[in-house]
Amino acid sequence: MNTRILLVEDDERLAELTAEYLTKNDMQVSIEPRGDTAEARILAEQPDLVILDVMLPGKDGFEVCRAVRPQYRGVILMLTARDEDFDQILGLEMGADDYIAKPVQPRVLLARIKALLRRLPTAGEGGGNSESESMLFGQFKISQATRTASLSEQSIDLTTAEFDLLWLLASHAGNVLSRDDLLQELRGIGFDGLDRSIDARISRLRKKLNDDPENPTRIKTVRGKGYLFSKHDWN
Repeated sequence: MNTRILLVEDDERLAELTAEYLTKNDMQVSIEPRGDTAEARILAEQPDLVILDVMLPGKDGFEVCRAVRPQYRGVILMLTARDEDFDQILGLEMGADDYIAKPVQPRVLLARIKALLRRLPTAGEGGGNSESESMLFGQFKISQATRTASLSEQSIDLTTAEFDLLWLLASHAGNVLSRDDLLQELRGIGFDGLDRSIDARISRLRKKLNDDPENPTRIKTVRGKGYLFSKHDWN
């Protein structure tokens, strides 16, 4: 059991059932029922993935996510109590990699976890030198091999989901990608007209890339079509 998961959930019965199901699918699961103690555990144990409920005693999931994100390099999957746009966007704003609404079928949760983990670098990766593993646009550089990005030689702190989106956009520089294109590639689902996860991540990326939110030139919005990563404007 190589995949280590910390399940932060205060519903004891739900947590036990979820942990049992994931354990049967070759995952090592630890349970933490409180938000105010989850933060220290996440940073100390550095699990591969954290399943983080929003409503927790001591400290809510949004606060935990925001606190650990700068020092935790694994994946954060947030559980929202309701399928509400506000909860989802706030979770992504705090640095979550993905979200899923409760109640969730165990097999759906497992599928989402596997999809997220597939995007993590595995042992031995990062030694390649092929051009397909890195791209350079002026002062901006992004590397798939090391899953890092920098601007003007300054490292950019990215979550797993933010890196995946940025790499996908850069890979299609000069071309418009619709929300449906992006969601299909990143999450395996189509755009339903309501999902705002891509927009939230674009907003975060623009801030990290010093792109003017009022008049972005690096990741442009093409009205009615989607987003375009510019080949220029990186000096």
